[in-house]
Amino acid sequence: MLKTIRIVLAIICVLAISSLFLDFTGTAVGGWGWLAKWQFMPALLALNIPVLIVLVAVALIFGRIYCSVLCPLGVMQDVISHVRGWGGRKQRRRFSYRKPLTWLRVGFLALFAVLVILGLLSFASFIEPYSEFGRIMTSLVKPLYVDANNMIAASQDADSYTFYHVDYYVTVTMIVIAAVTLLVVGVLAWIDGRIYCNTVCPVGTILGYLSRYSWFKPVIDHSKCVKCGLCAKECKASCIDSKEGVIDYTRCVTCMDCIGNCHTGAISYAHKPNTMPETVDGERRKFLTVTALLAGSAVAHAQEKTVDGGLAAIIDKKKPERNTRITPPGSRSHKNFTSHCTACQLCISNCPNNVLHPSTDMATFMQPEVSYERGYCRPECTECSSVCPAGAILPIDTAEKSATQVGHAVWIRENCLPATEGVSCGNCARHCPVGAIAMIPSDADNPDSPLIPSVNTERCIGCGACENLCPVRPFSAIYVEGHEVHRSV
Repeated sequence: MLKTIRIVLAIICVLAISSLFLDFTGTAVGGWGWLAKWQFMPALLALNIPVLIVLVAVALIFGRIYCSVLCPLGVMQDVISHVRGWGGRKQRRRFSYRKPLTWLRVGFLALFAVLVILGLLSFASFIEPYSEFGRIMTSLVKPLYVDANNMIAASQDADSYTFYHVDYYVTVTMIVIAAVTLLVVGVLAWIDGRIYCNTVCPVGTILGYLSRYSWFKPVIDHSKCVKCGLCAKECKASCIDSKEGVIDYTRCVTCMDCIGNCHTGAISYAHKPNTMPETVDGERRKFLTVTALLAGSAVAHAQEKTVDGGLAAIIDKKKPERNTRITPPGSRSHKNFTSHCTACQLCISNCPNNVLHPSTDMATFMQPEVSYERGYCRPECTECSSVCPAGAILPIDTAEKSATQVGHAVWIRENCLPATEGVSCGNCARHCPVGAIAMIPSDADNPDSPLIPSVNTERCIGCGACENLCPVRPFSAIYVEGHEVHRSV
């Protein structure tokens, strides 16, 4: 019964979290977007104290339930391991006890903590489970999901709007990184179950050492145990030493597989003293030191259109060279954004305007940045601030967003049609939602001269409407320069 409950809850959670990255209608985010905020590392970086207290309390009472139920990457590994088990009983019972690689586990946790402290969270996110799962869903699964939707939309009746065409953004870099992540995690799960969780994952290491002292845990009744070793063969965490009759609770993910497969009923989920021999105290000190560093660091900080009306080819817009990158409204500053963002790409997946793209800059690699080649940041949209679980983009309402300056527009005379060709345009001024652009005569002494844009940088909020809707290509005649610290206008 315990195993069945765990499996049902895990399936519900992984499907719900997956839908946050796949659903483009906003239904999932509006219904259960809070699930993203219950992921351990985003909660730690956002200093979401209530969530952290609950997660730590659950680990101390029930063990690593989080890893078997709430962590989508952990559930994905179980699915991969289970698929291999379809080969028959021998395939299912392929596990055996392995000695813990404590030095490697603590080493990865230390590496993660150091990267966070140094402000290199974009690199630390490569071993953070929720972010890894997010990149897999955004870069590999969502394109297939949206393409299937678009095929149905193209085949339905012209008067039907049940399905509609949706654009999405994905780059070769995104696909390669997500594919490598899936390959590494998938191969390890295929070969040896939860070895990734118990060797590489920093969340697994933290919760594992907390779970050593959990109130409830799988325990072996030695009066019933016949040393058959079946529990060890079924343990995907490789943490049961059937010969010695002990369980390494730092690696046990509380999956209940051992309980369901013990023929003599010698294993139960109960409160009993820990019978696992204590490891060297130095290892515990290493873990506690690294965990303290990690906690301290947290506190311290589509398918393309190719023609216009079937007549003229459209040249794609290119990203301008910005001296300062743009971060989303709600991020407040570059420092706040980079010190909290785990590059899970949930905001990218949920941006309806296609203005959030993964950064290729080494200092902020794969973290979202704002760019306006495919759309602009509409003042009435606050999707990214509502879905971010890590505190990198803080919640804001539409009124606050409309008054938040993330950058300012800059006019490039040599690209502007009125200035170079003497034709009338004014597209940027017409579409500016805050009225920050006025059209003035290019020759102050001649009121009949072609009108050119003049930007009021104190009023401009950097939404990118002017840059995106400028007809000049590939580089717009007006672009947005970012601000390191946002301000209210």
